Amino acid sequence: MNKVFEINGRKIGFEHPPYIIAELSANHNGDIQRALETIKSAYESGADAIKIQTYTADTMTINSDRPEFKITGGLWDGYTLYDLYKWAETPFEWHKEIFDYATSLGITIFSTPFDETAVDLLESLDTPAYKIASFEATDLPLIRYVAKTGKPMIMSTGMCSEQEIEEAVTAAQEAGCKNLILLHCISSYPAPMEQANLAQMPILAKRFNSLPGLSDHTLGTTVSIAAVALGACVIEKHFTLSRADKGPDSEFSIEPAELKRLCQDAYDAWSAIGKPSYARQQAEEGNKHFRRSIYFINDLPAGSIITEADIRRIRPGFGLAPKYFDEIVGRKLKVSVTHGTPTSWEQFDE
Repeated sequence: MNKVFEINGRKIGFEHPPYIIAELSANHNGDIQRALETIKSAYESGADAIKIQTYTADTMTINSDRPEFKITGGLWDGYTLYDLYKWAETPFEWHKEIFDYATSLGITIFSTPFDETAVDLLESLDTPAYKIASFEATDLPLIRYVAKTGKPMIMSTGMCSEQEIEEAVTAAQEAGCKNLILLHCISSYPAPMEQANLAQMPILAKRFNSLPGLSDHTLGTTVSIAAVALGACVIEKHFTLSRADKGPDSEFSIEPAELKRLCQDAYDAWSAIGKPSYARQQAEEGNKHFRRSIYFINDLPAGSIITEADIRRIRPGFGLAPKYFDEIVGRKLKVSVTHGTPTSWEQFDE
């Protein structure tokens, strides 16, 4: 796979700052104006992209109250799947206005499709990329359908075994996908920080020849920044205007001030990584003279034989390096020197 990924002209890779995706998901709370305000806030906070989810309750599941269709425990305890998705869906008829608004602001927008009708809608809007959700990573027919568009794909791998990831990657590649990023993900809402398992992220990327990335469901931004330090090229976080307003995803979403800090901290962490090198950094140049060197501490006439009592290893660093101390002892001066004079080879006989 390519090691430089590109969405809407923004390059993604180790040589480029982390790509920050603000996941709107259901945080519009059923109000298109809130959706537009959230997009604007993501743009103002510095996110590279806003991502939505494209489904209806009927494309996700069926309206059934059988026990297996009911959620027990967690944030959505007591809901049927149908009722949850009805609450959380982003109506298809909103999509054009949402896409047009994001484009007018200058922030990239794309979506997670959950069935083929969603892909068709997103293609009609000329989406620049697609996201495959962890729960759909085993839906190989959907992955193939998305891959056939030829658009870049980002795929979360929460809950997936190595074999399931391999099947998903193979399906995408065989159907025509040439640009695929795999995101390490823990599909828990919220995900416990101690189970984030970031050590798996570079392993996953190496195993499947993908750029590393993270879909982060932990609270706060600590795990995301740690992921950048481990090489993450993409960070995805759920985003809301205010957790206090509540909503299907609000409890594990970050707010505008947090997103702004995430964007800055992620950039700073990426900048700090740099490249392996023993070369002295530019910021160090001004301090190199404050290292120790060898100085004369006595007034000595020409012809003197240097003893250990005549020189010391002290700061600053304008004399010969401390490693030459023993080599200087016993040498004859060919010039006179005074207390506080730095040593140099020109002062001594050969």
